[in-house]
Amino acid sequence: MAFLTSPALRRPTALFLNSKRLNFDNKLDFSRLFALTELTCNQVDNITSTEEIIDIIKKNEPEILITKEMQLPVKVMESFPSSIKLLCEAGTGFNNIPTLIARSKHIDVCNIPTYSNESVAHMVITYILNFAAAIFNQARMLHQQDRTNFKVFQHPIYEIGGKNLGLIGGSGTIGTAVVDIALPLGMNILISSRSGRLPSGHKYENNPRVKVVTRDELFKESDFVSINCPLNAETRHSVGEREVRLMKPTSFLINTARGAIINEAELIKCMKENVIAGAGLDTQEAEPPAEDSEIWNLENVFLTPHIGWRRLETRQRLVDMTADNIEAYIKGEKINVVN
Repeated sequence: MAFLTSPALRRPTALFLNSKRLNFDNKLDFSRLFALTELTCNQVDNITSTEEIIDIIKKNEPEILITKEMQLPVKVMESFPSSIKLLCEAGTGFNNIPTLIARSKHIDVCNIPTYSNESVAHMVITYILNFAAAIFNQARMLHQQDRTNFKVFQHPIYEIGGKNLGLIGGSGTIGTAVVDIALPLGMNILISSRSGRLPSGHKYENNPRVKVVTRDELFKESDFVSINCPLNAETRHSVGEREVRLMKPTSFLINTARGAIINEAELIKCMKENVIAGAGLDTQEAEPPAEDSEIWNLENVFLTPHIGWRRLETRQRLVDMTADNIEAYIKGEKINVVN
């Protein structure tokens, strides 16, 4: 009996502009991407020179362009050769890409909206647990050869059961993943919504420990505030001095979304005045912050270098889901197109 086989898919040319940002440890398996495309990996973490980006793209003339959290200036997009038909952002946020210009050039832009939900949620909870047990402060003391904490304990620590966790962007996929972990830990959830309710059919729509409140109420009532919304024109600098001063002096602010959602200069001012107990920032307005930024030296601000998505399994999932987007494109389908 003869077996029917599907025709082989064509292999378009593809260029990953900054593959080292994703595969910084050379532990990821790109074999599916290489099987689907004639892939060239530019093994750098980032490119900031507009001219260099334009030159690399012109030399390769790819049909598919892949980026990871790399800013594509308008000038770069306007100079794209006609060969480019698909721009894949290997991540969730796409504020680094001028999507309207891409659409005017008939280029589809796609992202990966769900690859890091659990990993980022774990990052939020990691910060919460560390703050509740003063782990950061205790570790800092030991690194400074200060062992007095072992004689007279000096930091407030507490259980997180019964504490209020406020989620900015809490009804989205990552916010919901945070709730999935926080509820079994005994926390109460506050989610801000202009409509006063969760979207119809949301899994926590009728949960008595998930409360929808106004934005101001969220800042005032929360013991921990976690930012989990996307960065756009509306959310840029939407958390600043006004919002921080609404918070309890014992509360903590956590950002695992995009750094520019927080007005960093205003946050620094508040943290220097000890308006709140602490802030945990996995993302900053500039990554990394400027060498002379005061944020490096604030004892109540704890920084991590945007590691919410960097776990090995998370990054491999990202590679595989990028391949899903590209395979769909090759088959004439469209998934995760954002423009």
